[in-house]
Amino acid sequence: MEMSELRALLTPEGLDLLDSLGPVEQVADVARAVSRLRAAGHSPDLVSAVVGQAHLRAKAKGKFGDFAARMLFTRAGLEQATRLGVAARHAQRIRRAGLTSVADLGCGIGGDALAFAGAGLDVLAVDADDVTAAIAAYNLAPFGDSAVVRQGTAEEAVPSDESAIWMDPARRTSGHSETKRVSSEDYSPSLDWAFEVASRRPTGIKLGPGHDRDSLPSDAEAQWVSAEGSVVELVLWTGALARDGVRRAALVIRGDRSHELTAGADALDAPVRDLGGFLHEPDGAVIRARLIGDVARSLDAGMLDDRIAYLTSDAALTSPFVQSFRVRETMPANPKAISAVLKAHSIGTLEIKKRGMDIDPAAFRKKLTLKGDQTATLILTRIGDQRRAILADRVPAAD
Repeated sequence: MEMSELRALLTPEGLDLLDSLGPVEQVADVARAVSRLRAAGHSPDLVSAVVGQAHLRAKAKGKFGDFAARMLFTRAGLEQATRLGVAARHAQRIRRAGLTSVADLGCGIGGDALAFAGAGLDVLAVDADDVTAAIAAYNLAPFGDSAVVRQGTAEEAVPSDESAIWMDPARRTSGHSETKRVSSEDYSPSLDWAFEVASRRPTGIKLGPGHDRDSLPSDAEAQWVSAEGSVVELVLWTGALARDGVRRAALVIRGDRSHELTAGADALDAPVRDLGGFLHEPDGAVIRARLIGDVARSLDAGMLDDRIAYLTSDAALTSPFVQSFRVRETMPANPKAISAVLKAHSIGTLEIKKRGMDIDPAAFRKKLTLKGDQTATLILTRIGDQRRAILADRVPAAD
């Protein structure tokens, strides 16, 4: 969004028009809405802003739920914004540490700042981009004086009081429309600067979940977070925001429930063993945190292969940190052998998972014969130097 579009939008006419338009979900909806509003005599800037925001609001519902219907966004800001449920847990940690205020340095459209203010924290939200800062101010306006937004750089805005610090260093080019990936040296603010601030202040730093582990400060708590099965972030916590004795954590969120695995260091892997009656797929946060061995021992399980993150056991156990499958039978990973087994079990609906094999599941499915009223999961993987297919059934998730 350009500033001219934002100025056109932030008027009574613009906001009323946006609220009256309703959701614009598909590309075809965008074209129809633009044609209709232009025919009604609205200016190009206003039409572009209103339709763009309606489309972004529809996309934002997955992150912000019903709150998205009263928020404003940029494309890049929505892409990087923290999901509201995850941001609420950031706010809870700050509150539990006994802190009452937080400086969000690089606030974007205000996703985390909304959660901080909603938790009763006093918030200073700062962003270098003028359009993004203006949008954050709009989103935080309901909180009045308890949420102050400023345009400026993170380096200029570190408060002198005892506030907690929250940073989401930009992993893309500056701006608020099209984005591109950058290297770790191109973060803004720089990670060297962010880590230095974190070494002397209670700080949370949000990074991409695949960030180079060797570059992480050794005295910080590293927490990988997954939400609804996807690993969404890595957060480094320091000072009063880090927990005693915790250096690795995997937080798994499903709906309103969450489960966490913590340790003082990477866990030792469990020994490799033969395929048993159950196969377990660790959550991505557990894999990133390198706590697979701890999960394996809790399930009386071993590694299926020392290079692949599948566990196997004979015990009928599961946990919130894995997806578990009851093994039916195994076979060579070729379509002819698999189709024969599927036919014998009357499998007409098949979920395909793979790990350690260069296979496109969608293309592989077309080579299989699926006929019948039964369902199952097919797991394609390597065991030693063999390519194997495992026919299995999902075990209900643990609470």
